[in-house]
Amino acid sequence: MPIRLYNTLTKSLEEFRPIAASGEVTFYSCGPTVYDDAHIGNFRSFLNADVLRRMLELFGHHVRHVMNITDVGHMTEDDDADGGGEDKMALAGRRIAQAKKSGTLPADSDIDASNPYAIASFYADRFLEDARHLGLKVAIEERTQPELMPRPTRCIPQMIVLVESLIARGHAYVASDGVVYFSVTSFPAYGRLSGNTLDALREGEGGRISATHQAVKRHPADFMLWKPDPTHLMRWPSPWGEGYPGWHLECSAMAKMLLGEEIDLHSGGEDNIFPHHECEVAQSCCSSGRPHFARVWFHTRHLQVESEKMSKSRGNFFTARDLFAKGVTPAALRLELVRTHYRSNSNFTMQGLRDCQRMIDRWSAARTAMLARRDGAGDGPMQRALVEFKDAVGDDLNLARAVAALNTAINEPAAGDASAELAALDSMNSVLGVFERNTALASENGDEFAAKVEALLEARKAARAAKDFAASDRARDEIAAMGVRIKDGPQGTTWERAV
Repeated sequence: MPIRLYNTLTKSLEEFRPIAASGEVTFYSCGPTVYDDAHIGNFRSFLNADVLRRMLELFGHHVRHVMNITDVGHMTEDDDADGGGEDKMALAGRRIAQAKKSGTLPADSDIDASNPYAIASFYADRFLEDARHLGLKVAIEERTQPELMPRPTRCIPQMIVLVESLIARGHAYVASDGVVYFSVTSFPAYGRLSGNTLDALREGEGGRISATHQAVKRHPADFMLWKPDPTHLMRWPSPWGEGYPGWHLECSAMAKMLLGEEIDLHSGGEDNIFPHHECEVAQSCCSSGRPHFARVWFHTRHLQVESEKMSKSRGNFFTARDLFAKGVTPAALRLELVRTHYRSNSNFTMQGLRDCQRMIDRWSAARTAMLARRDGAGDGPMQRALVEFKDAVGDDLNLARAVAALNTAINEPAAGDASAELAALDSMNSVLGVFERNTALASENGDEFAAKVEALLEARKAARAAKDFAASDRARDEIAAMGVRIKDGPQGTTWERAV
């Protein structure tokens, strides 16, 4: 089956063909800025990127996926091409200091509010914990391959080299204020991704262009690559003075370092298209001399909550851990955040969470029944559903149609070869990623979790007694996926949580 994806760059659906003849896919995702906990709108974008990666793997591609964790450079006015306003790490430090004074700081967050590295490290760890609960494969891989989630503070030398190459090629210049700017007029394709034109940008349209540095720029849309500032919160030595990089620069440098000068896929939220991704394209292409930076650009649209814009003042602002604390399973949250097509605005609702949980419970019950089956022959409903499922997810990630195919199969009587049916269901879950996360984190030590483990142990015991070792192994693997270690002994089988 061909894979078709919508490409923001060409504004059209295209058949996806990797650059490498081997079929390996290089994929870069804009990740979180770690000055606070990631909210569910952030996670919608991250999870859609994860589902895209899983879909490609279902089709047989090996995917090298990189997602940055931004720990420097974000300012309060990031939609300004110069990154105006105040450093967000400074804001985080004031917020933490105030929380300490009021006694509202969580017990596990006794961090130095004056140390931006400590703040970034604290929130990065919390993000990774949330991301792993939700099944982001790149975050799971980060445990053993930390380079897959690079941090800009550790890649400053690569950024300096990139700026030097742009200056040498005539695409960047040092202005009279000492700031290094990228010259947008040196790149005729600037604006192609976002649809902006240089004439419109000159007039202040198509995105915010700071007036702060206009007198020293060659064009109003020229954007900052490096800013000398010996007073900035986080700063490094450079050929242009002690200072800090522009946040657009970071992703270009890290993508080149880990994936190469030209990559297959780049993802982010739609708010990243301009100026961030537009600037990435310009500086990457001008540094490499290639016509493309990323062949396909994948953008997720915005999330509303109960049909309103998410806002703390409205009381409808949620982080993932807020919902986990309410007993929401990572499985239900994951499905609720990705089941609406990524190119449509999504309306997150509590009823939607409940609907997702009921669906997942039905799928899990069907899987448990399959583990006990040892008969049948030929194609069954799950094998037929897998064909429709693949056709749907390969059609620009149409998860709604994919889930409908699975639900149709669940409603049909069990039939077909039991092992093949289970394998088909597990193939669909390899994209959805819900079975192994269908436990409320707040009650993981309680009766519900224990009952699920005990039920699987009983299924394993029955399978072993019937000498159905394949079914026994499947039950064992599902127990292991729950983070449980089992031990068989003369007195029976015992279990404990793996460390």
